[in-house]
Order: sequence, then C-alpha cells, then structure tokens
Amino acid sequence: MKEYFKIAWRNLWRNRRRTFITIASVLFAIFLVLIMRSMQIGTYDYMVESAVRNSTGYIQVHGKGYWEDKSLDNSLIYNEELEEKIRNTPNVSSIVPRLESFALVSYGVQTKGIAVIGTVADLEDKASGLQNRLVKGNYLSENQKGVLIPEGLADYLKVDIGDSIVLLGQGYHGVTAASLSEVTGIVRFLQPDMNNQLLYMDLQQAQEFYAAPGHLTSVSIMLENPGRLYQTTKSLSDIDPDNLEVMTWKEMLVELLQYIEGDNISGLFMLGILYVVVGFGILGTILMMTMERRKEFGIMVAVGMKRYKLSLIILIESVVIGILGVLAGILLSMPFIVYFYHHPIQLTGEWAEAVMEYNMEPILPFAMEPGFILNQGIVVLIITLLASIYPFLVISRLKVVNAIKGK
Repeated sequence: MKEYFKIAWRNLWRNRRRTFITIASVLFAIFLVLIMRSMQIGTYDYMVESAVRNSTGYIQVHGKGYWEDKSLDNSLIYNEELEEKIRNTPNVSSIVPRLESFALVSYGVQTKGIAVIGTVADLEDKASGLQNRLVKGNYLSENQKGVLIPEGLADYLKVDIGDSIVLLGQGYHGVTAASLSEVTGIVRFLQPDMNNQLLYMDLQQAQEFYAAPGHLTSVSIMLENPGRLYQTTKSLSDIDPDNLEVMTWKEMLVELLQYIEGDNISGLFMLGILYVVVGFGILGTILMMTMERRKEFGIMVAVGMKRYKLSLIILIESVVIGILGVLAGILLSMPFIVYFYHHPIQLTGEWAEAVMEYNMEPILPFAMEPGFILNQGIVVLIITLLASIYPFLVISRLKVVNAIKGK
C-alpha cells in the first residue's frame, strides 16, 4: 500500500498544472460553501440570542395558566427558596425575575396604553443590555423611584427627564393601580412597537403599584450551554410541577422558530444547488484529467499493471487532491469568516428595516463553529470521491490498443 501512495503522489506532481487546477476546483467549492453556511448559521444564532435576551430567556418559569391567560391573577409567588432552587439548577447562568402587565400612561392631554415591566435593574442589564440602550438620564436604581421610557413614547407624551407621568391600571385581584412616577431615563429600541409602548420600573416598585407583593409573572432564565436546553427544562419542571409551568423559547417564540426553520430549508435547498454546481465543476476537471491520461493508462495496463491496482492509485490521487483542496479552502475562507464574525456586515434599506422589526441591530453576522466547517469539508470531499468514479469506469472499460493510439 505504501508503494501505491508513493506512485500516486509522484503522479500528481508530474503534471503540476493539472493537479493545481483540480485542487483549485475543490478549493473554490469549499470556500463558497463555508462562506454561505457561516452567514446562515450566524444569522440564526444572532436572531435567537437577541430574542431570548430581550424577551423570554432560553427558558421561562411562570405560574400555571399564565401563558394562556396573561393575568396578574395567574402570577407566581416568588420567594428565596424558589429563587435558590432555580439558581442552583445545573446549566443556569443567570435569572431575571419580572412582573409584567398593562397600564394607561398620561401626561397633560396625552394618554396611551403601554406594557409595564417591573424588573431587577442589574439582572435585566446583564441579560438584555438595557443600560446600553440609555440615551438620556439615569438607569433604574433600587434606591430611587422612577421609570424608564423609550424615545417613541417620550416623544408622544412630550415628556423629558424629571417630568412626572400618571400611571393607571388594574392590579392583583382587580384592585385599582395608580401612581405618579418620575421619568428618570429614556432608552432607545430599534423595534418601533417596543420604542413606542414600553415602560420599565424597579421590580419592588411594580409590585407595590399592582398591589402584588412577592408576585412575579415570569422568571426568565439564561443558560451556560444552550445546547442542553431540554435537560435544563426537565430539571426546572421538577421543582414544583403543581404550581409552576416551564417553557422553552421554542415554545414561546413560535413565529421566530418557524421563520428560522423555513429559511433554513430554503438555505439548504440553495446549498444543495451549490453542491450540484460544485460537483459538476469537480467532475469536469476530473474528466479533463482522465482524458489527458488515457494513453498513460493504456501503457500501464499493457506493461502488466492490474486494472484494480491502477484504479486504486487513481482513488488515492483523488483522495489526496480532495484533502488538499478542502484544507486549502478552509484556510482561505477562515480569514473572511473570522473578520466578519468580529465585524458583521451592516445592512441598509428594506433588509435593515425587516431585521429591526425583531428589535435586532441591522447586521449580518457570521458563525465560527468547528462543526459546520468539518461537515462541509466532508461533503465536498465525498463529492470529489464520487466524481472519481469516472476514472474507474474508464479504466475498467479501457481498450488498451485504442488508448495507446490516442483513440
């Protein structure tokens, strides 16, 4: 076998131009495939991460029946014992307790219905980066009563930092919720809906406003390893199955999941078309290489070389060319992937507006994961091996006299 490898290696470099053309076809294939797939996976990962950080978390714990009827009457009682059990669950990196409901906000003659989110300032910032969205004033503080409102809502109400707004809503078990709250900070969201009808306040302040001390509507949970989503969900479900409901982001963000799955199917279809194009390109190169070597094959068979041994040598040549092409393609594509991983492409126009509808920055990120790089390399290598079937057929049906004469 060692002799076959030696012969195959020498054959490759007897005609350097032919070998480099074949390697280049594989290199180009793996380069295109990796760039395309890296962009797809990076976009999906970014969409999921943005969605879970800004809203649900990877997992959410809430009271029984709350997801079907988002009423404060279905809120859960949150105490130190429950908090400790959730925090001590393996794979849980951080939690964000929230009390969410609705209210009317008024300033002067302006009135609007909004969503009110009561949260713990530090935990909220750690999960969603809320403080980074601050454009004016001060962030939430546990020791200072005040509210954060988005720019769109501030413009609608015509309020500024230091102004006091009236909040009116329905609290726990139907009690009237009313307060006069000072605007201490203004934040900016990319999504128009969030920028026009959200209000943040400290969790304790929200519990007092809605007359629901010790109550939460949800606990959003971030994970150390999102790949262990279902194992962590199972562990959390065992804490108090009679009173708590545990849901994953895939159950709560159904529209996002369906969009990703649908887009991934179309992406795989496009990838399949690219593989077909790539396969024909590699096959064409191998066809050219085979036709150039018909006389060589005929002479080798004429002097006593067994056809199966000759076929084995050609297979080894194809494997070596495939491996060299795949490695070269990976090396060529990695600088692009690494650069765009750290410096995502900025989107503009309608595409940017569509992305901002999901409250995400208008960027096109790339993924940098060993798994998909290895998988694409294997696929292109398999395509190369399949294309090498043609030389096998030529050798098996070779008519020695005609081959030597160049016919």
